[in-house]
Amino acid sequence: MRKKLSIALLLISVPIIVLLGFTVFADKSYAYLSLIIVVFALAALFLSFEKKENSARQLIVIAIMCVLSIVGRLVFAVIPAFKPVTAIIILLSMYFGGEAGFICGAMTALISNFYFGQGPWTPYQMLAWGLVGLFAGLLAPLLRRNLIITCVYGALAGVIFSLIMDINTAMWYTNVFDFGVYATKIASSLPFTITYAVSNVIFLLLLAKPIGKKIERLKIKYGI
Repeated sequence: MRKKLSIALLLISVPIIVLLGFTVFADKSYAYLSLIIVVFALAALFLSFEKKENSARQLIVIAIMCVLSIVGRLVFAVIPAFKPVTAIIILLSMYFGGEAGFICGAMTALISNFYFGQGPWTPYQMLAWGLVGLFAGLLAPLLRRNLIITCVYGALAGVIFSLIMDINTAMWYTNVFDFGVYATKIASSLPFTITYAVSNVIFLLLLAKPIGKKIERLKIKYGI
């Protein structure tokens, strides 16, 4: 029951909040939306904890992966659309669940944007990376068995991220979704989408084995 509730919070409530939020709040609405997303993500994460004695250890590992994701985005800032963020989120989700992946994606967008710049795009980035992590957690048994499938998911995650971000552009001026603007944005951002999808595959190939082994070792050592 708790697992279903946590997934519902992230898969249903958060997207609705993001899509409707800009029509409810006034200027600077993205600040309120970002805060609400973090609250929902944390609530879902805590609901997912089944063994209270391991909660602190899980949080430490999740926090470390969040830091790696944030630093990875900052380090590769000079290369547009080439970031390890999605790969790290996917790997965390594969071993700690979609709720952990969602909070990692949301916090990566929010915190790193203090450097890149906060704006109406921040809640959409939080949602996009969060959903990538959530679905990676739901598909974790399949992803852990086959690196090729993991890489395929990584490529699809790049496309999903771009499509969600394009919704933000389509609603930028009037807060009403314009399909014509959306289709135009999808076409114009195609090089970005392809580059990001390819970069996800590259980083998964590089990071899946070493990070996966370390996480598995930690889980066994500390009984997480």
